[in-house]
Amino acid sequence: MVVRNAQDAQQILSPKTIKTESFTDAAAAVARLEEIYARNTGFLRNHFEAYLKGESLATRVRAVYPFVRLTTETHARVDTSLSYGFVAGPGTYETTVTRPDLFHSYFLEQIGLLLTNHGVPVEIGESNEPIPVHFAYRRDISSETGFSMSPADQVLRDLFDTPDLATMDDAIVNGTLQLLSGAPMPLALFRAARVDYSLHRLYHYTGTDPEHFQKFVIFTNYQFYVDAFARICRDQMAAGSHGGDAFVEPGNVIWRKGASAPEGKGAERLPQMPAFHLVEPDRGGITMINIGTGPSNARNITDHVAVMRPYAWLMLGHCAGLRNTQKLGDYVLAHAYAREDHVLDEELPLRVPIPALAEIQVSLEQAVSEVTHCSGADLKRVMRTGTVASVDNRNWEIGDHATIVRLLSQSRAVALDMESAAIAANGFRFRVPYGTLLCVSDKPLHGEIKLAGMAGEFYRRRVGQHLEIGLKALEKLKSLERERLHSRKMRNFAEVAFQ
Repeated sequence: MVVRNAQDAQQILSPKTIKTESFTDAAAAVARLEEIYARNTGFLRNHFEAYLKGESLATRVRAVYPFVRLTTETHARVDTSLSYGFVAGPGTYETTVTRPDLFHSYFLEQIGLLLTNHGVPVEIGESNEPIPVHFAYRRDISSETGFSMSPADQVLRDLFDTPDLATMDDAIVNGTLQLLSGAPMPLALFRAARVDYSLHRLYHYTGTDPEHFQKFVIFTNYQFYVDAFARICRDQMAAGSHGGDAFVEPGNVIWRKGASAPEGKGAERLPQMPAFHLVEPDRGGITMINIGTGPSNARNITDHVAVMRPYAWLMLGHCAGLRNTQKLGDYVLAHAYAREDHVLDEELPLRVPIPALAEIQVSLEQAVSEVTHCSGADLKRVMRTGTVASVDNRNWEIGDHATIVRLLSQSRAVALDMESAAIAANGFRFRVPYGTLLCVSDKPLHGEIKLAGMAGEFYRRRVGQHLEIGLKALEKLKSLERERLHSRKMRNFAEVAFQ
């Protein structure tokens, strides 16, 4: 270890610097990222735990995240059909990274594409971005060390770096980043501390570790859906009839293929937005999350799931049908969104369109046709394609009736819910392919109000079929080539290289 002089002349205790090195092999580059990250987080844990045991520290303790850097002097690159994997033009591009163990395959792909597309090496080294001591722990610093912050522990901030929200914003994602003169341009949508923040939030909200999250995600606003998903997955694991490795429930309860009982005790209490994971190799399975009711929840969870870089996410849930020709149980395939939920108005102004993605739309429509055995005119009788309005008022039905009808009529909306627009808008914002298939559970404007008994019967009749459609649609998306799924329509004209 070495004691370094900071710019303010404060003494800082840090591990010995690992020299920045150039790599032309992606596997070797990722191995170096893993070496730096493991050494530096271990350094922080060792000193923090010694401090908790009473060891005196005379200086500040600091370790930093590793970085990936690419420098190119030309616009030339390999012609590729992918919408990512290359930088916009000459210059130096850089990002800090975290958890290379968790994102091993992801970094292999992204760095490999840079090497192939630009024909120049990447540099791997230590950044100047400190690792907050909280993020040196995989889950929760309190549960792993017994540490609990008290007024007397404020000195901790003088000895260790703690999370700094100024380094965790979404300026890159939102296109608002103001670079200092001479600073490298961003290579990825998220810097390391922003990713770490969301990894810790994912466990907090969903009750499962980030390691279990899969590349295909279903969000729902009703527990009935995850109950049905869990039954299907447990049966598949017990019978050994699924190609996946395991099924994971909140509390990190793991059902292995062929096992008669799960591993783990489960969560003491149900988390706010419980997640369930049908695990397949290379995270190629399906994650389902019950996000509950409201656009705030929808925005919150997608802010964090986005750092896992999923290949696609879908919203499956219930909605109010707005047309008299619709029947309870009909499906609505959203091709546009009237965004009246307001949770992303600052980050993604209403003037920004949220386009329908052809590959997602086709997969959902084909899945509805195959599961319902309807096609052509018959399919139109059970599924309506149109605008979905999302609002922030759950009791919109009892507002000013004339105003509600006028606003919904102007948007040509065919359905209304509270979550779909936020999920689609954040998918667009985070460059994650998105889609929405809803099921009409009531028609308040036409006298069919959802009451307790009616709702229970409706759920029993429709949840299974709706879930089957969503799962079938995701299987279709899995078969697509990456360039078709991650289309250029979600990426800007000076996009970061990492997907």
